[in-house]
Amino acid sequence: MAILRPAALLLPLAFALSACGSDEAPSTEMAIEAPEESGVLRVATRNGSTTYYVNRHEQPAGPEHDLVMAFAQAQGLEVEWDMVHSTSAVLRKLENGEVHLGAAGLTHLPNRNARFERGPAHTEIRQQVVCNRESRPLIRSLNQLANSNVELHVTDNSSYAETLETLAQSHEGLSFTLDNEVSTEVLLTRVAQGQLSCTVADSNIVQVNQRFQPNLEVAFDLTEGQNIGWYLPKGSSMARTARAWMNSTAGDEAISAMENRYFAYIEDFDFVDLRALNRRIEDRLPQFREMFEEAAERTGVAPDLLAALAYQESHWDPQARSPTGVRGLMMLTGPTARELGVTDRLDPEQSIDAGARYLADRHRRLSADIAEPDRMFLALASYNVGRGHLLDARQLARDLNRDPDRWTDMETVLPLLADDRYYPNLRYGYARGYEPVHYVQRIRNYRDVISEAFE
Repeated sequence: MAILRPAALLLPLAFALSACGSDEAPSTEMAIEAPEESGVLRVATRNGSTTYYVNRHEQPAGPEHDLVMAFAQAQGLEVEWDMVHSTSAVLRKLENGEVHLGAAGLTHLPNRNARFERGPAHTEIRQQVVCNRESRPLIRSLNQLANSNVELHVTDNSSYAETLETLAQSHEGLSFTLDNEVSTEVLLTRVAQGQLSCTVADSNIVQVNQRFQPNLEVAFDLTEGQNIGWYLPKGSSMARTARAWMNSTAGDEAISAMENRYFAYIEDFDFVDLRALNRRIEDRLPQFREMFEEAAERTGVAPDLLAALAYQESHWDPQARSPTGVRGLMMLTGPTARELGVTDRLDPEQSIDAGARYLADRHRRLSADIAEPDRMFLALASYNVGRGHLLDARQLARDLNRDPDRWTDMETVLPLLADDRYYPNLRYGYARGYEPVHYVQRIRNYRDVISEAFE
């Protein structure tokens, strides 16, 4: 086995090893006041799409952020975030007693369980070897990787490093480079850009980042399922409280909300579709960006959402036509265009303005009591399937004791519009109700990729 470390990182690495490389249990002495006394929960995390980030509305977001905030609220605590750049830094914060909780996509591992108090688990992942789609040779197995000259980089003091060190004992020739103080997301970006051949990442991180970097390809799974969760300093009495909360009804609801917000709408990765989207963000979107922004100012619908809607409808082709007669960038029907005062559906400015006004109208006609983003998801479904069919689905949801105001419930009810057990009794009859579900799902997916162009 060969483990290589970049020379420029030897000095900080020495510090990292002295701080958290030992398997011995760290001191239980805390450098900060207990949350029970201060009312403040200090949490170490790192920036990333599956941990913590600031969203397009300049609000903190992310799976770990949402779960921690729900837990803290249940305990009557305020949260103070300690933002670091790597897993190694999170573990040092825990070991030094500088934080009460580490919530940063941490895999539960035996050596970590010995050094820290194991908190609750909330997500199951697999470690995956990820390479650049265009690299040669294409690696498809661990044996092939061990017998190749492929350069594999992983984050130091990570679960990936531990897995590879174990596997290297039985796979002669397996070598990898440990990059200290570098996040998994950074290494994935370097792989996507062709600067590195391959890395290892958790499957949920790969799932999110492939949409933005379509050159990333999963070569193979390195492990079976593993748990992601929290850690606390050794001796912390809050570990039991955190596990009890996560396993309670409130914890289940928080996990369900987190999964729906960040992962449930992400479809299976479509390399061709997303590669085309990224190209068109560069060569087509600039022609229409100002039109989307002006329509957003007039209607209150976010410009990146309008752009995602238009991409779903026409792939930003202002000359788009369908066999059913819808036309233009927003694929308007003839009657809808006339109703909205459009004289030329193939004029992108008229099409975008009309599409934005139509979506805003779908949104306005829904009750203001429906929480966002559910209200907008329902408005998008109405844009696709028609308001009458949406009203049918909402009534059917009530009949089935589902919540018509929750998109997660409506995702299961809308497909029933095509079920002959139900549609004969509906006012507007049969509809391909599965289509608006996929329609909203794809728009959410596209919006995540497009939004950066509007920031």
